This record gives sequence, C-alpha cells and structure tokens, in this order.
Amino acid sequence: MSIPHLFRCPISLDLFTDPVTLCTGQTYDRFSIQKWLEEGHLTCPVTMQQLHDTTLVPNHTLRHLIEQWLLKGPGLNRQLKQPDPGSNSGSAGDMELSLRTLKRLLQSKSATSESKADVLKKVRNLWMDSDVGRACLIQLGFFSLLLELIFQSPAPLLLCNQELLELSLDCLLTFSPSTHLDSLNNVLTKDIKFASLVLFLSQGNAKIKISLCHLLETIATSDSTQALAITIGQSPCVMRSLVSILDSKTDMLVSDAAVQAINGLCSLKINRENAIKGGAIHGLVKYLSNTSTMKNASPKALAILDCLLEMEIGKKYLAKIANNSLIRVLVKHIFMVSSENEGSEYAISVLLAMCGESSWARGEAVNAGVVTQLLFLIQSQCSSRAKTKARALLLLLRSKCRRCDKKL
Repeated sequence: MSIPHLFRCPISLDLFTDPVTLCTGQTYDRFSIQKWLEEGHLTCPVTMQQLHDTTLVPNHTLRHLIEQWLLKGPGLNRQLKQPDPGSNSGSAGDMELSLRTLKRLLQSKSATSESKADVLKKVRNLWMDSDVGRACLIQLGFFSLLLELIFQSPAPLLLCNQELLELSLDCLLTFSPSTHLDSLNNVLTKDIKFASLVLFLSQGNAKIKISLCHLLETIATSDSTQALAITIGQSPCVMRSLVSILDSKTDMLVSDAAVQAINGLCSLKINRENAIKGGAIHGLVKYLSNTSTMKNASPKALAILDCLLEMEIGKKYLAKIANNSLIRVLVKHIFMVSSENEGSEYAISVLLAMCGESSWARGEAVNAGVVTQLLFLIQSQCSSRAKTKARALLLLLRSKCRRCDKKL
C-alpha cells in the first residue's frame, strides 16, 4: 500500500497531516509551509510565484479524503489482523482490527489492560514496519491519544500496571521525532496530568523513569515546547525526582537518562537556579563519583556543572560540598574523556572555578596529579579550547604557588 501522489506534501513528500492551500492554489502540509515562510521565502515552492498573500486556508476536502483512505486501506487492515506471535490475549488477538477499532479500544474505560497492551504492540509494529502506517497514526491523532492514556487519572491506578505504562511510553517516544509536539503543551500544563508525571518519575520502575527522562529531554530541545520545558524546569518536585534518579547505583542507564533530562532542562538559563536549589550540583557530583569507570553521560554531567557554576549561587553551593574526593574525580576526568568528546574541557572549567577561589582546592588538585594530566592533555589531539583552558589552569596553579612561596 503506497501513498497516492496527491496525498503527499510537495515539500516533505510525506502524507499530509494538516493540508492548507496558498493563494496560488497549491496545497502543502501546514508545518512544512510555515517553516518555509518563516525562513523568509515569499514564493510558492512549486510554482515559484510571488506570494501577494500568505494566508493558509485549511483544505478540509483533501483532509477528509485522506482520512477515508486511511481508514479503508486494505493493506493496513491486513497488517492489523495479524496476531502477535505468542499473544495470550485470546479473541482480542484474532479480531479483525481497524484503525478506528484500535482507537476505540485505547479510549475505552472498560477495556482490559491486556487488550490495551495488545493494541499498543500492534500500533508499535505498524509504526516501525510501514511508512504509510506511520502517516496513518499521525493523521488520526494517536500521539495525543497516547498522551491521554499515559497521563490519565487516577495515575496510581496506571502505576499498578507498569507494563502498560512502559508500552505506552515506548510508543510515545517512538512517535515523538516524527510528530508535532504541540499536544504535549495541552496535556502537561494541566495540574492533574503534571501530577501524574511527577508520580511516575518518583515511583515508576527503571524503564518508566528512563522513558520519562527521554521525554523531558525531547520537550526541552523542541522549539514548540519551550514554555512547557520552563514550567517543568521550575518545578521543585520534578528536579528533586531527577536528582534522586541520578543516584541510582543499580542501573547505569537510569542515571544516564537523568543526566540527559537535566542537561536538556538546564539548556534554558531560566531553569538553572531552580536546578541548583533542587540539589542538581550535589547529585551530579555523586553521579560522577559513583563509578570507577566512565559513564556514558559523564561529559554531559560535567557540562551541566560547568554551566551551573557560571552563577554565583552555583559557586557558593559547590564550595559547601567540595572535598578531596570531588577534586580527584575532576582530575581523573581531564584526560579520561578527551579522546571522544568535550568532557575534558568541562572538567578543567570546573577546576578553574574551584581553584581560582580556594588555595585548598589548588593544593588538592596538585596532590591528585592535575599537572601531569594537563601536560598529557596539551600534547594530545583534543580540541583547541580544551588546550587553552588546560594552559590557563597550569598558569593559575603556577602563579598561586609562586605567591605562596614568596610569602614563606
């Protein structure tokens, strides 16, 4: 089953999700043509005619035709009729499901958790196996439906069935790179839905926490959800939950995911002070200290520390918790991560901030072998910025030591 030519947007070449027509008579997907216009183009992409009017008129006729085609598509229905191997859902696995039936089952309050889980598996398979399937699920609003399913009330009831919640989040994250994320704004700005997010972050199992952290990262890095990212980043409950997840010693993937989420939220400057007050600096220090080997997200953890120390409140907080263990961890990371990323640069930046304010920190850094690490780094193939900061730290240590010698 292929997408008819007339149902494809001339810009994205994907199935129309929100067809709109320009004054030239050409139809485009709203998201694609809006992006075209926002980039400063004042011509029709197909005809190259000058646009005397940029009004976008919804093409309801085309949208209706696409919806009918999607719902009647025999190729899709054949895919949906196939039961999952090993499914124990009985008659539900043998039902001749249509997309409309799938939606009804997910929306139904009387449907069992097992039947909904079966539907979610079919939805996930359809998304992964077929371009047309992906277009269908987007067009028919399954992303919004999944949001409502995940953040429904009462949340504790869904938390009792963690497999269903895991599947729902898995589908949601699979959808998110290809969908407009505006519907997240409509759902998570509601107090009761937001409370569900906080509950799942604090009480969900490892898979649920990882998925939610990835969702928060997506929200923080998407232009259409920046206001929501600020709301989330300003929540003390969310930040405390993420800091708590950072301290997971049993599952490295969970703590790595928390670093990614905090990094995303702290990319917005307005969220940084709340992150500091929520214990992010202490949590990141523990994250970096809780392993004898490199963690996947260590460079990002160092990057967050670096940006939080740009604030005076961050420097004061770090000074309160600084100890020789932290200095050793930072020194260890100088050369450990230099070959693959910018982790070295951030580790040096943090040491510069600490050593510039404290003679104790300078002494501990020297005792931990920082000079040797910096000299090795300068001779390596790391970035020029990392080398510049390494030289700056060496100069700082040398100048401070000379002053001490003169006093003696």
